[in-house]
Amino acid sequence: MMITYFYMEEYCAMRKELYSLLVNKSPGICDKYHNFHDGKTGLWIPISWLYLIWLNFAYYILCFKWIGKTETVSIYEEKHLYIKGTEETDPKHGSKELSIEKLLLCDVISFDIFDTLILRPFSEPTDLFHIIGQRINYMDFKRIRTEAEIAARKKKFKEQGSYEVNIAEIWNQVEQVTGIDAELGMQLEIETELEFCYANPYMKKIYDELIARGKHVVITSDMYLPADVLKKILAKCGYTGYEYLFVSCDENKSKVEGDLYQLVKSKYTALDDEPKKFAHIGDNPVSDVKKAEENGFGAFHYKNVNANSLLYRAYDMSPIIGGAYRGIVNNAIYSQANNFTLNKEYGFIYGGLFVLGYCHFIHEYCANHSVDKILFLSRDGEIIKRAYDYLYPDDDTEYVYISRLAAVKWSAQFMKYDFLRKMVYHKVNQGKSLSKVLDEMELSTIADAIFQDTCSLDKELTSKNIDSFIDAIDKNWNSVLETYRPQVKAAGDYYRAVIGHAKSAVAVDIGWAGSGAIALKTLFENAWNIDCRLTGIVAGTNTATNSEPDMSETMLLDGSLVSYLYSSRDNRDLWKKHNPSKGYNLYFELLTSSAQPSFKGFYYDDTDGSIQARFGNPEPNPEGIKEIQDGIMQFITEYQAHFKNYPYMFNISGRDAYAPMFLAASHNEKYLKAVYKNFGLTEGVE
Repeated sequence: MMITYFYMEEYCAMRKELYSLLVNKSPGICDKYHNFHDGKTGLWIPISWLYLIWLNFAYYILCFKWIGKTETVSIYEEKHLYIKGTEETDPKHGSKELSIEKLLLCDVISFDIFDTLILRPFSEPTDLFHIIGQRINYMDFKRIRTEAEIAARKKKFKEQGSYEVNIAEIWNQVEQVTGIDAELGMQLEIETELEFCYANPYMKKIYDELIARGKHVVITSDMYLPADVLKKILAKCGYTGYEYLFVSCDENKSKVEGDLYQLVKSKYTALDDEPKKFAHIGDNPVSDVKKAEENGFGAFHYKNVNANSLLYRAYDMSPIIGGAYRGIVNNAIYSQANNFTLNKEYGFIYGGLFVLGYCHFIHEYCANHSVDKILFLSRDGEIIKRAYDYLYPDDDTEYVYISRLAAVKWSAQFMKYDFLRKMVYHKVNQGKSLSKVLDEMELSTIADAIFQDTCSLDKELTSKNIDSFIDAIDKNWNSVLETYRPQVKAAGDYYRAVIGHAKSAVAVDIGWAGSGAIALKTLFENAWNIDCRLTGIVAGTNTATNSEPDMSETMLLDGSLVSYLYSSRDNRDLWKKHNPSKGYNLYFELLTSSAQPSFKGFYYDDTDGSIQARFGNPEPNPEGIKEIQDGIMQFITEYQAHFKNYPYMFNISGRDAYAPMFLAASHNEKYLKAVYKNFGLTEGVE
């Protein structure tokens, strides 16, 4: 017995060493081997071993160095996104609409269940096991549950010559390797499936139409869940009126073997001798198409909604949030139930997760810091507030007016350098006359007094005369401040009414330096005497590629300013990658843009002394902006509907929220430019 144990130990040690040498030594080989090997059964196992040997030979002997590069942990993903229209209309990979007219020519129509009639909010069916693992507090449960199913199928084939297993057999295997009670675990999985499964809206319309037309409708599935469970799921999703439900684990027959199709035909052949035309609708090219046709069924292929996931979706994300994000997006884009425009698609795919995560970040910050009031700064705050109020309706929020132009005027007394930088220096050599610059500064009324005929106001502001222009402003600084004083006072009255009795508040903006929030904080404390602690929250900060990368560092360090996506302290790879010179700021601002005109400031009415908000020119594409916002809100409402009972699913990191935008910026931002060209946003002070 001791000798046997000794040899077993030697064998295990040798096997471990060999595995380390052939698999783990090269990350690329490890990645490719597991992608090919994992989940395989039968003859595929020795084939995967041969594949492993070939990988090592090609890498070490033939010097194919690309084999050593890993595919799943690249720092920044790039994919060729479709730019000639919406993603779903890509002729190479788009879905084809099913023909209801052709289906009506058939007598008996069979439907597949999962990824056809029923969808889950995940990009892979096994992502559901993450949720179950959390509920039973068991680590690495997705892998364990997946491997247990494979083991159960191997055992069944060895004993009975069939790979068809039911959920009880799978959970007996789980219990054996984990100690989790099989009956309790099985019921929990069934409950979780029942909770997350929902009807495919596109397929539901087709199904209902066939039922209404009196067609014989049956449901045929290769599945380990028994018929009584599937009936509950179908009923919950509104599927009634079908005549038979054929399930592989109950019948010990399968679509992939073909005998389950024969069972369907035998049921209807036994009813009468009239010949019948059979059809089957499903997503699997083999079991639902090829095997259906081989067994006398007209096959209608409904492309799996996740089939294009690797082509278009972000995978450089945490696994659970990533799976949920991809699932919701794929289901909406490819189910054919939605009519997306390019703008709405941009909001849904690339803005939804970002705004959702940002809102949760704001909510958590406010809860942890006992914040009384949340101010969403115009105009970027419009869609963020809309989403926030939907998610957290009990919080005290307010949409408040501010802009770069208004902020620099109000805070000129305390932030002169920022005033001159934005109002003057940024306009040098832009083809603007001195008169035009003064008009944009709202100093036309004192223009003559400032220059006193020493300079022609028709001259262009250039690098040659900028110093004399600034000197003139400096000499008349008190007059400049006096011109803005009524606006400052009016703004103070407005914000004082907004704050009310709140003792702490946050000012939420998209970014980037956080100057709007910091200007308000300065005015609260030094000009308006508003007794309220104000903190700025921004989506992202100035970056390493910005001309002023350190502008807000002290505010970030002392907590006056908080950032969600990245800063020099958090997610530094994003801080280095995000490049304003390539338009990245504008692409994010497009996601949070508003159809409302730009805000100029608050002014007292000359007749009754009331405060008036004045605005600039309207946005050139308000309908496009509305479509983007609608796409963002559709994603958020769908995500909320699926995961409202799982608060941890809203802990979306800034890194995950940014991941889809990396794909949008692929290959020199071609996709982003295609979307952005229909809008006219600028970063200037307006």
